[in-house]
Amino acid sequence: MILARSLDELPPPGASGSVVSVGVFDGVHLGHRAILARNRERARQIGACASVVTFHDHPKRLLLGRAPRTLTSLEHRLELFRREGIEQCLVLAFDEALRSVDAAHFADEILKARLGARAFVLGFDSKFGRNREGTPEYLQSLGYPVEVVPQVLVRGRAVSSTAIREAVELGDLAAAAALLGRPYSLWGEVVHGDALGRQLGFPTANLDPHHELLPPTGVYSAWAQVRGRPQPAVVNIGYRPTVRSEQPPTPRIEAHLIGFSGDLYGQTLELEFVQRLREEQRFASLAELRAQIGRDVESARGSLQVRTLEAR
Repeated sequence: MILARSLDELPPPGASGSVVSVGVFDGVHLGHRAILARNRERARQIGACASVVTFHDHPKRLLLGRAPRTLTSLEHRLELFRREGIEQCLVLAFDEALRSVDAAHFADEILKARLGARAFVLGFDSKFGRNREGTPEYLQSLGYPVEVVPQVLVRGRAVSSTAIREAVELGDLAAAAALLGRPYSLWGEVVHGDALGRQLGFPTANLDPHHELLPPTGVYSAWAQVRGRPQPAVVNIGYRPTVRSEQPPTPRIEAHLIGFSGDLYGQTLELEFVQRLREEQRFASLAELRAQIGRDVESARGSLQVRTLEAR
């Protein structure tokens, strides 16, 4: 995928031009994926490049002074775009300068001149430009072919990033997965911890999730995607009350990859959550904690085996 993190990094548009979709795409859920799939198909039909314009930060941070905690960081979104077959992505900083750009300038000077836009595939609520003037109807008035993808429903419920955030915060992983069309996952870099897990006989990968929304604290079964291959894992999200007398400001994410050995420091890891096994709890000793982790590993094995069989 051609990736430009600013207009300065964007290569000249190719002669084939682009089919363009614009949006935040937080979560890259089923609604977003319907847009991306139609973009890819339309690009194939006219021999163009399937392209997305997205933003470094959520526009609400500037527009409202606050933004929701993201389901997917920018790097996670970019990886999901790649998986959906998007060929080019332009990432823009939503700042005061971009906020003031009117729809005509955005369409002509960015989408047309810089991306070679020939057609658009947009969501039912897609708008861009100053005062959200860049509607599908506006683009059609400029002569562009525009396809609007309708809202996607799952069991009668509208798919939205807001609904998925609510499900994740409540710990309803099944509901989140149904709206995403995939397990809810965290994406981040493996960083150094204090090696307590190794001392207990269960080495863990400590994940920096790039500020993505976390499920409630507790112990989970999960699949860890390591170099493109799934590895069974048991994940603890929490404050480690057994070994800390004071609660840290943010929970830690520690994943024990069952049956895995190797150095993951500095690598990117994706954790796909399957089931919450138990709440986080304080133990009277490290020996009790070690015994419980052993039970958690067996519970995670069983959970992942059942889900694998169900999926067949």
